[in-house]
Amino acid sequence: MFHLGWFTNFAPPPWEGQFSGHNGETWANGRFYQDLAQALERARFDYIMLEDSSMVSDAYEGSSRADLKHHLYAPKHDPLALVPLLAAVTTSLGIVATASTSFYPPYQLARTMTTLDHLSRGRAGWNIVTSSEDRAAQNYGRTKLQEHDGRYDRADEFVQVVDALWNSWDDGAIIQDRETGRYVDHTKVHTIDHSGEYYSVRGPLNTVPGPQRRPVICQAGGSPRGKRFAAEHADTIIAQSRGPERMKEFRDDIRRLAAEAGRDPDDIKVLFIVSPLVAASDAEAQELQASSKAQAETNVEKALAHLSALTEVDFSQFDLDAPVTQDITTNGHRTTLSEFLKLGDDGRTLREVAAGWSISAVDLVGSVESVADRMEEVMGYVGGDGFLMSGPMTRTYIGEIVDGLVPELQRRGLTRSDYLPQGATFRENLRSF
Repeated sequence: MFHLGWFTNFAPPPWEGQFSGHNGETWANGRFYQDLAQALERARFDYIMLEDSSMVSDAYEGSSRADLKHHLYAPKHDPLALVPLLAAVTTSLGIVATASTSFYPPYQLARTMTTLDHLSRGRAGWNIVTSSEDRAAQNYGRTKLQEHDGRYDRADEFVQVVDALWNSWDDGAIIQDRETGRYVDHTKVHTIDHSGEYYSVRGPLNTVPGPQRRPVICQAGGSPRGKRFAAEHADTIIAQSRGPERMKEFRDDIRRLAAEAGRDPDDIKVLFIVSPLVAASDAEAQELQASSKAQAETNVEKALAHLSALTEVDFSQFDLDAPVTQDITTNGHRTTLSEFLKLGDDGRTLREVAAGWSISAVDLVGSVESVADRMEEVMGYVGGDGFLMSGPMTRTYIGEIVDGLVPELQRRGLTRSDYLPQGATFRENLRSF
């Protein structure tokens, strides 16, 4: 068996076509995402992961034109505020929201995540990011971000602090003793008195420990430093390694690093990003893929603007019809840049690479039976742990996955047909196999 998650953000779904995600509703009120969460729970997904950023990018062309035209990084709303709305209409689905260690104070983050864990009845998760854009830093009073690996050093201390805060209340601290009138036993609530390189935090939290105490931790580090951070702290990892061989190499590396850190590698679930394209038959799916590729030229600007925002390298400066320049560096998303540049190793032009660029780990195109075959084959080779769906956020596409592909996976016993009994936490469900 393997796990399933869904990767998205609190931003506009496709709006241009007849089958847009709006369906007469405005995306910003959260109702579309409530419907999505209910659909994912019906299909027994482990979790929904809400990506985030906090900027309007002008990395491409030195202008925000492309970012706003294609709604890449704006508009985008705060995922933490969406969590209670999704929790209110579900009972077992894990809900992961992104928050940056570069911009949040540890105390505020620890307090917020504990509150969300209560509101979701033990189903909250935190996707740890260190952020990658100077433009975002400038919205928080800084000129630029710290160097890439240094951000992870800071994040290590950040996690140390929030873990201490989450444990600043002992079990049994709340006594509600009516005879003495004591609500909390003060001897079971402790300061943490942290004084480190980056943070000084007294503690304790003033919130009651959540059902999980430590919310599920999600991470997406792909660089050597990022993988070490993820292996030390994460319960689930987002991966975008391309092809079964590199997928297996990534997972094996994470498991090795986890063991070196004194962790049980089985406690970490590595989910690989995929965008299945399913249809009634293999031939029909291939036709849909061919049609999509024929229109890919219109996606070149969108892809390059997106990559520019992630890396803060202006890709508009390069010749579209020349081979991809390989000597590009970034203080931003190094793994994403590396994966993109690898696509040009065969001499393809920047236009060709951008037109076909995808973060999908493996191509999944065909009937539900064929796609299920391929998913089973790939997971068997990689060793686990699952897939993170990322595709067009239309009701049609969501239905094709949730009501078409997943039932076939369940029929084969590849994905869960039910959660643990109601009341089980997100972490308990995630570690149930």
